[in-house]
Amino acid sequence: MPVFSLDPAQTDWCAQLRALAEERLRPLAEKGEPGRVNRPLIAALGELGLLERLFGRAGDRGAGADGQGRDGGGPGDRSAGAGALDLCLLRESLAQGCTEAETALALQGLGTYPVVQAGTDRQRARWLPEVRAGRAVAAFALSEPGAGSDAAALALRALPDGDGWLLTGGKRWISNAPEADFYTVFARTEEGAGARGVTAFLVPADRPGLTGSPIEMLSPHPIGALAFDAVSVSRDDVLGEVGGGFRVAMNTLNLFRPSVGAFAVGMAQAALDATLGHTAARTAFGGPLKDLQSVAHQVAEMATRTEAARLLVYAAAEAYDTGAPDVPRRSAMAKLFATETAQYVVDAAVQLHGARALRRGHPLEHLYREVRAPRIYEGATEVQRTIIAKELYG
Repeated sequence: MPVFSLDPAQTDWCAQLRALAEERLRPLAEKGEPGRVNRPLIAALGELGLLERLFGRAGDRGAGADGQGRDGGGPGDRSAGAGALDLCLLRESLAQGCTEAETALALQGLGTYPVVQAGTDRQRARWLPEVRAGRAVAAFALSEPGAGSDAAALALRALPDGDGWLLTGGKRWISNAPEADFYTVFARTEEGAGARGVTAFLVPADRPGLTGSPIEMLSPHPIGALAFDAVSVSRDDVLGEVGGGFRVAMNTLNLFRPSVGAFAVGMAQAALDATLGHTAARTAFGGPLKDLQSVAHQVAEMATRTEAARLLVYAAAEAYDTGAPDVPRRSAMAKLFATETAQYVVDAAVQLHGARALRRGHPLEHLYREVRAPRIYEGATEVQRTIIAKELYG
C-alpha cells in the first residue's frame, strides 16, 4: 500500500470510527470525571469491538519458541495484535470525534502491549480477554521522578528475594494510575548494568505493598504516582526475559510513538475543520473571515502542516508493519513533527476563533488543554530530536 493514500475500505472504516466517536462515545466521555478512569467509556470500547481490533486474538495462540509463550514481538510481527497503521487510523479517527475515547483506547494498548508481545500463555489468558472486553484497565509504569525520557536510568529496585524479587521505590506520571487493574512495571534487577539491568513485570493492582495516588494535571486523562513497599514478584510475573525489560519497553514505544503522532493529527484535523467552518461563516470588515488574505493564508498553512504530519505518521506505521530497519528514526520523526504541528494548528485555530474558543467547554478550549501533553509523554520533543540525530549519524 502506498504510504500516501488509504484504500476505500480504510477510508470507510475511518468514517465509521469518527461517527462512533461523536455519536456513541462522546456522550459517555462527557459524563466522566476529569482525571479519573472512565470505566463505562472503556466498556463501550470493548462492546464496539475497538479493543478487539486493537489486540486481535493475540493471546489465543500457542506458546512461543521457548514453550512458555514468551517472545519479543517487535516490528513486522503482525501476530502481536494490530499493526501500526491500524493503530494510527484508530487513534486519528477517534481523536477527531472524542479525544477521551482515543486516549482511553491508547492507554489500554500501551499498558497491555507488553503482555501481547512478551507475556506467557498464562499471563495472556488471564488478562487479554478482560482487556479486550473492556473490563480490565491497564497501565504502562515506566516513568519515575528521576527517570522520565531516560528509560535506562530507572531506579525502582527489584531486590532478590528467594526465587523472586521485592519491588521497592516509586513511579510517577503513570497514566491510569492509581485506578488500573494491572501494571506493566519496569524495575532494575541488576545495578550498574544500564538498560541491560531492567526487567519488565506484570503486577496486579491488588498486590500487597502497592499503593498509589492521583496527580492533578492540565490534561484531563487520569495520571498518578505509584509506591512500591517491598511488593513481591516472582518469575511468573516476568514479561519476556530477566534483564530484557528495556527491549520490551522500546518495542512498545516504537509501536506507539507514531500513533501518538496520529492522535496529534486527529486533534489538528478537528481544529482545522472547526476553523474552516468558523472562518467561512463569521463576518468581519464587510465579509467572511475567509476572504481576508491573512486568514486564508493561515488556514492554508494549518492544512499543509496537518497533511505533512499525517504522511509522516503513515510512513512510520508502514515502516513498522513491514519490519523496515529505520523504524526508530521514522517513529521519532512522526511523533516529533505531528505533535509540534498539532500544537501550532490548535493554537492558530484558537486565535482565529477569538475569545469564544477560550470559554470553558468550547471544543477548542478542550483541544488546547489536550494538545500540550503529547509533546512530552512517550519521549519529549527534545528526546525525539536526539533519537533522529543518533540514527542519522549511526
